[in-house]
Amino acid sequence: MKTALIAWLLATLLLLPGPARAEPYLAVANGLKCSACHVNPTGGGLRSHAGALYAQNGLAAWRVPESLQWLGDIGEHVRVGGDLRTGESRIRVPGEPTQTISGMEQFRLYADVQLVPDLFGAYLDQQLRPGRAQRQEAYLRAGSAARGWYAKAGQFYLPFGWRLQDSTAFVRALSGISMATPDKGVEVGLETGDWSVQLARSNGPGNVGPVSGHQFTGQAVWLQPWGRIGLALASTTSSAGDRDAIGLFGGFATGPLAWLGELDLISDGGYAEGRRRLAASLAEVNWRIVQGNNLKLTLEWLDPDRRVSNDQKVRHSLVYEWTPIPYLQLRGGVRRYEGIPQAPVDNRRLLFVELHALM
Repeated sequence: MKTALIAWLLATLLLLPGPARAEPYLAVANGLKCSACHVNPTGGGLRSHAGALYAQNGLAAWRVPESLQWLGDIGEHVRVGGDLRTGESRIRVPGEPTQTISGMEQFRLYADVQLVPDLFGAYLDQQLRPGRAQRQEAYLRAGSAARGWYAKAGQFYLPFGWRLQDSTAFVRALSGISMATPDKGVEVGLETGDWSVQLARSNGPGNVGPVSGHQFTGQAVWLQPWGRIGLALASTTSSAGDRDAIGLFGGFATGPLAWLGELDLISDGGYAEGRRRLAASLAEVNWRIVQGNNLKLTLEWLDPDRRVSNDQKVRHSLVYEWTPIPYLQLRGGVRRYEGIPQAPVDNRRLLFVELHALM
């Protein structure tokens, strides 16, 4: 029974476009905005029609015959999608036994309803597994990227820096803004030929339970034929301590290589000793060897307290992504952490393999 259920889920997801999996290097490699391939103008989640077509014809080694292509439309006003990711990882901490973790990492379903086509709609991103169901995004949207402006209200991912698949990346963990930390509020955006600009007012991802406050988050991205540069800002008012963040990020392509970078600086007043200044950076290169095969090399750096010397952490990642057919990707990689010798967990090694049902 369990095997049959898993087979049914896989078969179902192979027909659903648009995983939550965010890969900004694809936008950089093709000189496109995130809104070119995603319903959400800042990327991630359900793919647009153009994004679904690219996933079926430009991402995998084998293309979908035109007669079999489906863009997720159910009638004229509803589009659906989904994402399933499972895998296994082995963690080696110096002086400790190797840990093995396996199982489903996420199972999500998406829906976009055009109440008034290209003017007013509703969007839902629901995570069903692991654990109990959790709503990731649920908002009403007016306008669209095609109109040059949009506004949304509800629960959504905040606009700050690169929307990376890996929410444990130093820049995403330090900023506190990732695809694992949706927030409730309102967001407005402007989309022109050279610019993509967003401004959001929300509760603040850390302002939950007895902690109260609000957060302003915004970013502006300048796109040119040679690449793009973005500036992101976040200011949090909180009963646990105010916090300010600034991020500079960008990317460009050179032949089959797509380069990404980000530097985040944080000033956080939520520590017992007073305000602490922190920093994190990311440098990444993706090599599209041939269609359907991508090699990703990432170097990350974290300084958890700029007043303290020799407490920095470094993380190296080498990941191979193989997409032999549309809707299916295999990923394998190694991640190496380096930190102070007194903390073995900061010097761990991670080996992992993942299976994505995607499009």
